[in-house]
Amino acid sequence: MQPIIHGFLLALGLILPLGVQNVFVFNQGANQKQFKKALPVIITASICDTVLILLAVFGVSLLILSFSWLKMILFVGGFFFLLFMGWSVWRSKPSKSSEAAALPIKKQVTFAASVSLLNPHALLDTAGVIGTSSIVYSGAEKLGFTMACISVSWLWFIGLAFAGKWIGERDGNGKRLLFINRLSAILIWGVALYIAKEIIKLL
Repeated sequence: MQPIIHGFLLALGLILPLGVQNVFVFNQGANQKQFKKALPVIITASICDTVLILLAVFGVSLLILSFSWLKMILFVGGFFFLLFMGWSVWRSKPSKSSEAAALPIKKQVTFAASVSLLNPHALLDTAGVIGTSSIVYSGAEKLGFTMACISVSWLWFIGLAFAGKWIGERDGNGKRLLFINRLSAILIWGVALYIAKEIIKLL
């Protein structure tokens, strides 16, 4: 039971801070006309997290990040992607119906995968925290730890989209969502600046 509790609390601690991935899932929950139309972003984000957690537990991500040149590519790519994402979120102006900001399935999947996999900060957190924490377990205990981490992602993104939908339905003039979008953009740019500092360190 202890590995399950450990995995659950650890994953919850990592996923709770407002990040690019959380912002995107929340916004799509708020902007989609029906909750079921936000399922593509929920499922994509959850699957990406599942893959990252499995790579971390099996030590693959730590091995990959041990190559400085590969880490540099990830950081530079992530920096420019986050600048673009921040600008896109800042410019988005929710209408009264919020339909203007609702993305079709293909864009939901593409953007959700991008914010999940092209964020070096998230990759390092998953590899460094979950990966190293899993080393102390083996067999059934490691399985329990891993499944607990994965379950947190799925439950969190479903709840986040629900929260977005709830707020979106009560935001008649779109002012709340506009404020959230601007705050989210600033946060995304903040993460980009953090990555820029990491790039300078690698030079």
